[in-house]
Amino acid sequence: MIILRSRAEIEKIRNSCRIVSDILRKIGETVQPGITTWDLNALSEELARQSGAKPAFMGYHGYPYALCTSVNEQVVHGMPSKHRRLKEGDILSLDFGVVVDGYYGDAAVTVPVGKIAAEAERLCEVTRESLSRGISQALSGNHLSDISHAIQEYVESRGFSVVREFVGHGIGQHLHESPQVPNYGPPGKGVRLKPGMVLAIEPMINYGGPDVEIMEDNWTAVTLDRSLSAHFEHTIAITTDGPEILTLI
Repeated sequence: MIILRSRAEIEKIRNSCRIVSDILRKIGETVQPGITTWDLNALSEELARQSGAKPAFMGYHGYPYALCTSVNEQVVHGMPSKHRRLKEGDILSLDFGVVVDGYYGDAAVTVPVGKIAAEAERLCEVTRESLSRGISQALSGNHLSDISHAIQEYVESRGFSVVREFVGHGIGQHLHESPQVPNYGPPGKGVRLKPGMVLAIEPMINYGGPDVEIMEDNWTAVTLDRSLSAHFEHTIAITTDGPEILTLI
């Protein structure tokens, strides 16, 4: 069931999203060669505590950390580790969420570690822009798949591929709600978008092929061909005046 949120509810989601955005910004500013992904997770926990928020991912289906840290060929759900020390030229996807007063916020960003290769920079730029293209179609009266198609069309026109195993989602009083928001598909399909819908749109884009596999930890997804992957996510609200981004990073 798709829930249409009241203005008051959207303001509560916005508050959670503001905290997520602020924490992701601070973590991104901390990223540098030599730091471990474990350190970044510890920072996310501390910043959430200071904000009066509960990390949304910790304990979710058994996930043990507050932050997802996916490096290079890791697509999503990379697990922080004391042994994963970031190196110059890595790209790092940070995925984070919180819950405050019963309402969730969720966002992701891919950041460079020092100076990165031109192809890695281009992958990040295309992924970020594909999210913008998808959001631009999140209009009242459009179909859900208009978002999906805009992302896929742009990404593939730039020579990259769209991950299909993981999708965006509704969000509100649960981290994942209906509807699912794929990052691929034909336009004009699925439910009509209505004011009050709140969606987390999150393209995961690979430099090589679209296929992924899950590692032995049962969480970390990596590209099958071990090519680089990037991930950007915003939580947005559908309004009569167009999409409203609640997580500005």
